[in-house]
Amino acid sequence: YIKRLPLSTYRSQRRGGRGIQGMSTHEDDFVEHLVATSTHDTLLFFTNTGKVYRSKGYEVPEYGRTAKGIPIINLLGIESQEQVNAVINLSEFTDDSYLFFTTKHGVVKRTTLSQFAKIRQSGLRAVELRENDELISVQMTDGSKNMIIATKHGQSIYFPEENIRVMGRTAAGVRGIRLREDDEVIGMEVLEDNEKVLVVTEKGYGKQTPASQYPLRNRGGMGVKTVTITEKNGNLVAMKTVTGEEDLMLMTVSGVLIRFEIDTVSQTGRSAMGVKLIRLDEDEKVATVAKVPKEDDE
Repeated sequence: YIKRLPLSTYRSQRRGGRGIQGMSTHEDDFVEHLVATSTHDTLLFFTNTGKVYRSKGYEVPEYGRTAKGIPIINLLGIESQEQVNAVINLSEFTDDSYLFFTTKHGVVKRTTLSQFAKIRQSGLRAVELRENDELISVQMTDGSKNMIIATKHGQSIYFPEENIRVMGRTAAGVRGIRLREDDEVIGMEVLEDNEKVLVVTEKGYGKQTPASQYPLRNRGGMGVKTVTITEKNGNLVAMKTVTGEEDLMLMTVSGVLIRFEIDTVSQTGRSAMGVKLIRLDEDEKVATVAKVPKEDDE
């Protein structure tokens, strides 16, 4: 299901609170993506199967806070077994911008944005996936960024995007991170020198760590520890890069949402396990994390 609603719907709360209902869901459904956008932007929707679909911001219907929205199949015409794993919003398609792709098995690829200017109603193949792999994350870059990839078991790798040559739309890509058995990629972001890496675990723990604590390496290695995973905090579910000028929205699998300022989250080293960001019931887990523009004081 998909809907849009004004950002002003959510006021900031203190971290560690109960949160408020952000969207009604079926019992077996949960909220996956939260995107701050404008009605005039073009939204590109990338699915786990490696396809891309497009829509204008104003084509997404507006609903109230507790409404479910409309089935995304009705808006985009995606296949029933596909799920949207990345959403990019942009105002124009240029040759000096790139899309950087990362899959669950640690494969990465870089393609010029202009190759996605014409997307058919039925979607377009964005990346060729190997067997049992899925597209996890897509980021827009300018060709000179450094990328960070994080895994479920708390590993991360930080490398220049120039390590990855520009490839065509249907190319499969190259190895970005070498995964241990049973591990998988949960996130990929652009990381600037002045930013921090914010991680959140499934049991509601989180922290932020300065970019300077992450060594810049070549692509394809095992990476370094970004958080210590224990029984208490659970596996990593999200990794975001932040400046401290954002608000953070956490949503649980049952649709409860809490919004708070990034700078209320503790800054600690790479190997720390973090602090509690949201109080969860025993069988509840964090589903998704999004950074949104800071709320005006007024």
